[in-house]
Amino acid sequence: MASNRNNRNTRQAPRARSGQAPVRRDTTPTYRASNRRTLGSAAPRVSTVKLGDLDAASARGSVHRARAQASYKNYRAKVVAVLVAIAVLAGVFAGAYWSNLFAVQQVTVSGVEHLTASEMAQLANVPSDTTLLRVDAATIESNIMRDAWVENVHVQRVFPNTLNLAVTERTIGATVEIGVDDGKSTETWALSTDGIWLCRIPDKDSEAAQNISPKIYEDAENVFVITDVTYGVKPEVGKVCTDESVKNALDVVTSLSTDLKDQVKQVSATSTENTTLTLDSNVEIAFGAASDVRDKERVIKQILADHPGEVSYINVRVVKSPTWRTA
Repeated sequence: MASNRNNRNTRQAPRARSGQAPVRRDTTPTYRASNRRTLGSAAPRVSTVKLGDLDAASARGSVHRARAQASYKNYRAKVVAVLVAIAVLAGVFAGAYWSNLFAVQQVTVSGVEHLTASEMAQLANVPSDTTLLRVDAATIESNIMRDAWVENVHVQRVFPNTLNLAVTERTIGATVEIGVDDGKSTETWALSTDGIWLCRIPDKDSEAAQNISPKIYEDAENVFVITDVTYGVKPEVGKVCTDESVKNALDVVTSLSTDLKDQVKQVSATSTENTTLTLDSNVEIAFGAASDVRDKERVIKQILADHPGEVSYINVRVVKSPTWRTA
């Protein structure tokens, strides 16, 4: 019985027909297609988005684009407005520039004491048909700077119709006696503190004196005079003094302190080493070169203080070995 059950339970391979190869039963397990998965790979993930979220994102994008467009239009409108304003202003300025608006009706001068009004008018040469907008300030300043008295100048527009010439003048540092006519006579020249020949100073009673400012004579009387200049020095108005003896004399006095400088009335400048000062008290000081000025001045003051009213001559050419004598 057992043997029969085993035979029934055992599936026998089908017999091959005569002349054919035996048929082999496929024992590989089969799976349903619905349960089949690829080995070594996970199932794909699926994301879900709600329709409401898509609508909100689309709305936000629309708002952003609308704002960007509005901002651009605003910016463009401002640019156009600025360009229009510039064009209008340019047109107004061009019209004013070429018109007679702000015509120069008055020219004033400030800071001038040694130049006369007629001299300034000739120097400036301001065109009669110019305006404050068209006036060539650089050319006017260049014209005025040609004069030796002028150290600096600035043209100022004072609306509606005034042009002011603000001048800074040079000051007289000394007067210099220059030999002429083979040394038979002399001319007096004004020398500025920075070594520029300013002008020849004519005699007060001469006809030429009527054409220069009285201020020149006033200043010339309040500065020291340089004398005994070597014959052959030829001053030129507006040029720098190149004579070494004259330059040394000017450097000596301008380097002194005020209290001693104000006492100097004359400087003999035969040469640099022989430069000699004469004080208001008629004391002669052999000063020499414009070196060790402060030390020489200290010695001079000490000698005058130690011998008040007695000294007539002091020699400080060699400052370490000063000498002096009494009257």
